[in-house]
Amino acid sequence: MEAYPVELPNDPVLLKEKIHSLEVKNALLEERIRQLIQKRFSASSEKYSPDQVNLFDEAEQEQEEDSKEQNPKDDEITVPAHTRKKVGRKPLPDHLPRVREEHDIPEEEKICPCCQGALHRMGEEVSERLDIIPTKVQVIQHVRPKYACRHCEEGVKTAELPPQPIPRSIATPGLLAYIVTSKYVDGLPLYRLE
Repeated sequence: MEAYPVELPNDPVLLKEKIHSLEVKNALLEERIRQLIQKRFSASSEKYSPDQVNLFDEAEQEQEEDSKEQNPKDDEITVPAHTRKKVGRKPLPDHLPRVREEHDIPEEEKICPCCQGALHRMGEEVSERLDIIPTKVQVIQHVRPKYACRHCEEGVKTAELPPQPIPRSIATPGLLAYIVTSKYVDGLPLYRLE
């Protein structure tokens, strides 16, 4: 709308022309508004409807028919074998510093129960958890040596893991406290903490 009143002509023909031009302008503006609303609020993807799928592929259909006539035995399709992806947790990055903590069994348990021979160290189990010291991230390795008897080769002994706040997780109590504090006290979203 214009801010000041417009002086209209007294001639009816001129008035009709003015009304007609305003109606055309109004129709154009209404169409533009409809387009903008449709663009803003309608579906944004351009999906084919089922009746449009084969709309422009006449050339491909003719080519397929010609090739089938020339090679009728080519209708067989070979499918490559399916391989499953390895399911499991990704290893923690190698660039993070590691702190090694050893959990050993007591000395009195390093004796074989059946032959009373000394158990030897045959390997170790390493499990990793992610810990955070504010502005410093490190990996804590829990190393548990495995012991077995050389004489009777009965069983393997290892020390128990320390209790975890969340079983089978890689998070330490320090990391969990940091995440909870950052999320609920500091108001950081989880994607930033990730």
